[in-house]
Amino acid sequence: MSKGKILVVDDDRLVLATLSYGLTQAGFEVIDADNGDDAILLAREHRPALALLDIRMEGLTGFDVAAYLREYLQTPFMFLSAFADEATVAKVMELGAVAYLVKPLDISQIVPAVEAAFARSTAQASPAAAPAAAAPSPASPPPSELPAQLDATALAVGILMHRYSLPRDEALSRLMSLASADGHSLPEQARRIVDAVELLARPGQVG
Repeated sequence: MSKGKILVVDDDRLVLATLSYGLTQAGFEVIDADNGDDAILLAREHRPALALLDIRMEGLTGFDVAAYLREYLQTPFMFLSAFADEATVAKVMELGAVAYLVKPLDISQIVPAVEAAFARSTAQASPAAAPAAAAPSPASPPPSELPAQLDATALAVGILMHRYSLPRDEALSRLMSLASADGHSLPEQARRIVDAVELLARPGQVG
């Protein structure tokens, strides 16, 4: 039985084939596309439960596809990219991605992230998960803030990888060291880094 239908989009055919094969082996029904135009057509036709999008592609970018999925199909999406600069991170958060993974990654790292994103989107879609008449708990952030909060650690690791040219393990170690030195939990420290990057990325802050 399929774990769910996922649209995978990447203009690198080797990466696309690797992702599609790995996710199929993990039990997902995969629809793949190597450009943004085909991705939108396939999403309209197949209505996947989740989309995994490369960001930088010729023609329509992953951001373009994500904006369409959000606006017209209400399809959750996650990004896979080699870039973690301030502007990219800010755009990822603005669009409301459920996850942001920074390349290079192997399929063994991507599958758990996809499974977590499926579980999260299913829980948010379930009427029983959040009764309309119930007041939100003071301890719970508004739903619009959930994706950014849940993925702050992954975003912060990607930022450190990009900023200091570090491999993933060393970036995570640096994040943990910073958290320990500042007396914060790992998610708190990650959120501080992401917030700083968002601030730097705002237009009109320089000059």
